Amino acid sequence: MTDLSPANGTLNRVPGGGVYTLREMWEWYRIGLSLGLGIGLGGLLSALAAPRRGLVLVVAAVAAAGGAGVGYAIGGWHEAVAGGVGGALGAVVVSAFVAGALRRGGTRGGTAVLVALAALVLAALALVPAVGYLEAVMLPALAARARRHGGERYAGLRSLARD
Repeated sequence: MTDLSPANGTLNRVPGGGVYTLREMWEWYRIGLSLGLGIGLGGLLSALAAPRRGLVLVVAAVAAAGGAGVGYAIGGWHEAVAGGVGGALGAVVVSAFVAGALRRGGTRGGTAVLVALAALVLAALALVPAVGYLEAVMLPALAARARRHGGERYAGLRSLARD
């Protein structure tokens, strides 16, 4: 009986016996990692500059440069481009979340702490293969959804205190 396992077949193997797809998959992983780490860095910098709405472009530029540096340290110019794009994207999108939270009554310090923790979680999740790519797609989609559905302050217990 023939074993149909991909590991035993010749589909992914060079005649010399080594698997040849590892280099391409490793590159794919590093680009996604750089993208996700850039998003986390951009979010962290936006959280630190949370009260400063006019600094969005400056923070985005600094985050792009930092993300590009992280990406270059990970693997080269492909990763540097992904990290720079991720840093700018993270800074712009997270600053929109921060502005919305402050507009709805959030405190500056509390918002900065919570957003910084969320940015660190995003950076840590980038270690999982393909999650950096998902972050780059889902974060702007969540920001657009929040912009569409947001706008009013949270009523809290005031909604129960009607006369």
